[in-house]
Amino acid sequence: MGTAANAETVSDQHDVRRELGGYKSLVRQNIDNKNVLYLHVTGVHCAGCIQKVESAVYKNKDVDLARLNFSTGRLNIIWDGSPDVADDFVHDIESMGYGVQPFNPESEKNEDSHQDRFLLLCLGVAAFAIGNIMLLSLGLWITTAETMGVATRSFMHWVAAIIAIPTIIFAGRPFFFSALKALRNRHTNMDVPISLALILATGMSVFELLQNGEHVYFDSAVMLTFFLLIGRYLDFRARRSAKRAATDLMQTLSGFATIINGGKHERIPIRDVREGMIVSVSSGEKFPVDGTIHDGTTSVDTSLVTGETVPHNCTAGDAVYAGTLNLSAPIKVLVSKRADDTLLADIVRLMEKAEQGQATYVRLADKAATLYTPFVHSLALIAFLFWLFIGHMAWQDAMMIAVTVLIITCPCALGLAVPVVQVLGSGLLMKHGVLLKSGDALEKLAKIDTVFLDKTGTLTIGKPALVDQSNEDTMQLAASLASHSKHPLSQALVNAYGGGDLLNFTDISETPGYGLEGTYDGQIFRLGQHEWVHTSKPLNNDDKGQTIYFASDDGKIAGSYIFQDDLKHDAAAVIKSMQNSGLKTCLISGDHNAEVERISAQVNITDYHAEMKPDEKYTLLENAKKGGSNVLMVGDGLNDAPVLMAADISMAPGSAIDMAQNAADIVFMGDGLSQVTFTYDVARKTQSLILQNFVLAAIYNMIAIPFAFMGYITPFIAALAMSGSSLIVILNSFRLKFTRNQRT
Repeated sequence: MGTAANAETVSDQHDVRRELGGYKSLVRQNIDNKNVLYLHVTGVHCAGCIQKVESAVYKNKDVDLARLNFSTGRLNIIWDGSPDVADDFVHDIESMGYGVQPFNPESEKNEDSHQDRFLLLCLGVAAFAIGNIMLLSLGLWITTAETMGVATRSFMHWVAAIIAIPTIIFAGRPFFFSALKALRNRHTNMDVPISLALILATGMSVFELLQNGEHVYFDSAVMLTFFLLIGRYLDFRARRSAKRAATDLMQTLSGFATIINGGKHERIPIRDVREGMIVSVSSGEKFPVDGTIHDGTTSVDTSLVTGETVPHNCTAGDAVYAGTLNLSAPIKVLVSKRADDTLLADIVRLMEKAEQGQATYVRLADKAATLYTPFVHSLALIAFLFWLFIGHMAWQDAMMIAVTVLIITCPCALGLAVPVVQVLGSGLLMKHGVLLKSGDALEKLAKIDTVFLDKTGTLTIGKPALVDQSNEDTMQLAASLASHSKHPLSQALVNAYGGGDLLNFTDISETPGYGLEGTYDGQIFRLGQHEWVHTSKPLNNDDKGQTIYFASDDGKIAGSYIFQDDLKHDAAAVIKSMQNSGLKTCLISGDHNAEVERISAQVNITDYHAEMKPDEKYTLLENAKKGGSNVLMVGDGLNDAPVLMAADISMAPGSAIDMAQNAADIVFMGDGLSQVTFTYDVARKTQSLILQNFVLAAIYNMIAIPFAFMGYITPFIAALAMSGSSLIVILNSFRLKFTRNQRT
């Protein structure tokens, strides 16, 4: 029933698409004016399936990106040219036996429920049949044909056939349908040898039954079906559990939002919300899009974005993000981005990109999957011919050995070795406010031995505060001039002034790296470095913090202002954790030497470099890499972007400028640094688990295949071993979920 309902739903959706003008009606334009299409592909079971689907799309030379996500089943296609080729993509994918429909998280959820019921029904029927058929087989196993009698034995075989044949036909549908669809389109998948093994075992048993022979294996065929279904169901549940984080996010992107139009409230799909609209968000409701609070005051649970569980109080003008939760009061939000461009949508795209990235282990698994079908069929044929002609075995016994080889070499464990760990890893990090932007980010991060850290905004809060001044009388003049600059120290001086009346300066000019100049009441004033203001240092300030100087052109009015940028609350503990892990730590900054030395001492970094320009930072990084170091760069500023791009792996906080975030491989949210060490711990554990999974899969095949080839394993034992290997890999992968973020 579940499968039929699914087929009906898919058929209806295809009819709707045809009425609307085909799948090209779903195509949208991105910021680069390229075509973007999201599809939901069903019937994907392994890395080989992903490779086939992506390769089919890449046959079109205009395609820039074709990425099928293992966890969500969402296929993202980006291409130049006409949107009309969208239907061609769908046709090519369907011709290989896979199902295609418009991507909809709700329909995917329904499909998962149907698939769950369908597999459980098949498994239940197989379990009921195996319980009954084993009662008959017990009598056949413990007695001989002479003791039982030929007629009695034949009768029991017929009863077993009446139970087994309908059971295999019904319960084997998950394998038969998949294999038939692939073969119909002249392709193969992992269900082809499984289906072949079931058909051969059952067909030979029917032949022997009609010949009144002894080689009747209905019990083995039913057991085979039962254990194969256990493996398939475990595979399905593991995937559904692993992808829950991504599907929950995408569920948030669907649904409806309440907009205020001409004083009236209207419910429209979130995908139709556009910039400039006013959205009403009730208490307890999630924000549907990114925007700013237009009216009202509330508290917001921002844990999805920042990783912090403490609610934030927000009022008019404050930014809010899609997926975060409005906790206390109804408010109105001015929409700043449509649903496809929100931070939440970016998170989903980053997760999907990371989960199916082309890391080394992914490429190995893909290669193994492409070689699987010809290898296993050839090996089974060799086993049959070897025992038939060289081992002089009866063809029935040789056939059962070939069936065993077909089953035991199923690459389920290998196919699960990488994707389950990647999905779990990216989902775990996302829950802690860490977003992976490249598929091999964790692989690269696990190899680092050196960490370069920027100071301002990375180790420190990035908000300097006034701690001392030489002349309070100059505060109003200095703050008035500083208000014309966006430099952090200038802004800090204005904030320290406290919002009093500002004087009207004219002829303002700013020299980057030096300071400001302006005219007030006919007098020229300067604010910045002491050389710039043409005055000697009034105080010995370098050991106290960052200092800016203010003076009139004639030197009669002068003052200095000392600022300190405090460390982030967990900076010292994070650096200590890195050093305890054997990582070298290096602080690189463009600030004055005394300030960099002060911060370095607080976090116990002995290798630090001050007053560095962007090109000098870059040179320092390149020299470290040439010396054999694998470098992680953590930074947030414009001057860090070249180093972030050049590093082996890079991270930027969510507060970083867009250029730094775009250059980084990993972005972490929150106001601390604990996510850096947590991500490093997760990276090392994921690579360890993937390697363990490959070793487990290799050991299984090295032991199982020779035993199967030599005839020491029966088909149902092979099915049990195959399911067991998948279960071991899955359970080993789920150990990653016990990794904790030790917040300091």
